[in-house]
Amino acid sequence: MFALIQAAGWPIWPIILASIVAVAIIGERIWALRLNVVAPRNLLPLVVREYREAGVSSEMLTRLQKHSPLGQIFSAGLKNDTSTREVMKESIEEAGRAVAHQLERYLTTLGTIGSISPLMGLLGTLVGMIEIFGSNTPVSGNNPAQLAHGISVALYNAAFGILVAIPSIMFYRYFRAKVDELVVEMELQALKLVEIIHGDRKG
Repeated sequence: MFALIQAAGWPIWPIILASIVAVAIIGERIWALRLNVVAPRNLLPLVVREYREAGVSSEMLTRLQKHSPLGQIFSAGLKNDTSTREVMKESIEEAGRAVAHQLERYLTTLGTIGSISPLMGLLGTLVGMIEIFGSNTPVSGNNPAQLAHGISVALYNAAFGILVAIPSIMFYRYFRAKVDELVVEMELQALKLVEIIHGDRKG
């Protein structure tokens, strides 16, 4: 493997760096976007029970802020529990936009890596081809086997670039869909909280 990297030349190193960053982002997002971390299903019943037993307290709001992204949304709504339904919904929507932005962290970078990796591979291939055909040594032109080997080496960059791009784009699209799914889940739970507090639902 290291021999292939050496043969591909210096243009391969930006692609390798991009692949390392992509793997790090994919691992971090898989860990961070778990449903039980972002929007735990048992949080709403716990919040409703505590609200009915003791009302809203600063300790409760602080704990919710630190609990999860859904907890941050609940905290924003509970700060305005004595206000009208519309005011409470507005505060929840504002917190929801901030939380959605947090959930999309690093996804732009991952999408960018997926888009530019093939271009970096193509650049490496072009650099390699220029070096091959720009060489003034007569050996390159007179030896078809050596020329074919040089072309294959130049194509390594394109292959590496595509290998990095495919999983990056796949995970980028997966994470975007996952974020949308989580945002919808949090919106539904926040709406239930508003209805419960304003007396339209029992739980």
